[in-house]
Amino acid sequence: MKSQRTIMALGAFFVALALLVAGCGSSSGAGSVPDNSVASVAGNPISTKAFKHWMYVAAAGQAAQSPGQPVIVPEDPPNFSKCIAQVRAQIPSLKKTADKTLKSDCNQLFTSLSGQVMDFLIKAYWYQADAHRLGIKVTDAQVQKALTTAKKAQFSTDAQFQQFLKQSGQTAQDILFRVRVNQIFQKLSARHPSKVTPAAIENYYNTHKSQFGSPESRNLQIVLTKTAAEAAKAKAALQSGQSFKDVAKKYSIDPSKSTGGVLKGVTVGQQDSGLTKAAFAAPLNKLIGPVKTQFGYYLIDVTKINPATQRSLAQSTPAIKQTLQTQLTTQAQTAVDNHAKKDWLKRTACSKLYAMADCNGYKAPKTSSTAGAAGAAGAAGAAGAAGATTTAAP
Repeated sequence: MKSQRTIMALGAFFVALALLVAGCGSSSGAGSVPDNSVASVAGNPISTKAFKHWMYVAAAGQAAQSPGQPVIVPEDPPNFSKCIAQVRAQIPSLKKTADKTLKSDCNQLFTSLSGQVMDFLIKAYWYQADAHRLGIKVTDAQVQKALTTAKKAQFSTDAQFQQFLKQSGQTAQDILFRVRVNQIFQKLSARHPSKVTPAAIENYYNTHKSQFGSPESRNLQIVLTKTAAEAAKAKAALQSGQSFKDVAKKYSIDPSKSTGGVLKGVTVGQQDSGLTKAAFAAPLNKLIGPVKTQFGYYLIDVTKINPATQRSLAQSTPAIKQTLQTQLTTQAQTAVDNHAKKDWLKRTACSKLYAMADCNGYKAPKTSSTAGAAGAAGAAGAAGAAGATTTAAP
């Protein structure tokens, strides 16, 4: 899903999760979370150490969006003493800011990043676990081939790739795992309909014809007056040879008076209904009016008629196919997430400080939508990241 991308480069998964697939189904419920972990999926823990690693990756991704911005990692809730110390050390202008203020800032940053990181780590397990159950396999050779292809497309030299790893806080093993999950996600998605048929294209065309053409439009010159008497004076002036520009300036109350009463590309329904009804019934280059409407009295001269256009089905097919393909891709990815959630949400436990939408029993805070929004953004980011390779999701 390319829904929604937020402040971080959701660019890696916890590589150790690859070893957890063998433990799928080792627990009948969500279970408890070990003291040194932030979550447990089917009895397999996601360690606090791993979480902190990816929080650094997330913070580095955020900082990269604004060159010169320091990397602040809010990894120590709820007091955020380390985060506060980082802020004071790296941002001199905030050195004397009150602890309470910096704690609030660190908490806000934590909320925005942690929901995404947790979602990323948890869904990485979910995808692998579902693939294991379904007998879907990705070989080391397939992963390496995909990584090589991605590196060639995105980095001219290996030195550039190494620089990317350094700047993003990732390792080569992180990227390999990320590519592996990408491959798994693609295979899970491929189990759902993905072919756009000619019948679907034709149906879309027939039900969205207005998207593939333009209605008739007309270029007009108008004068709008409050009274019939003023309209009569304006008409007499025009008939005596005065220009529309001068007459509109003198008599018209319509905003178009500033452009000589000119209205271009007027379509039915775009302007006052009385005006368009009269204009579309009028012959070309003939002054008509006064026409009484709810806004006053119009004098109208149709200066050009622009015929309606309609692209053929053949002409519209490429655009329709792309639209429908995007819809099918999104539907497939949503189906993958829904299936994984159905299988594993009840078996995913999270520590209270790290709870988000992928955690069993999670309830969004009633007093603030921030945490819930972060969780939602993370859900979209995880799916999108699964479809990415080595660079940040846009």
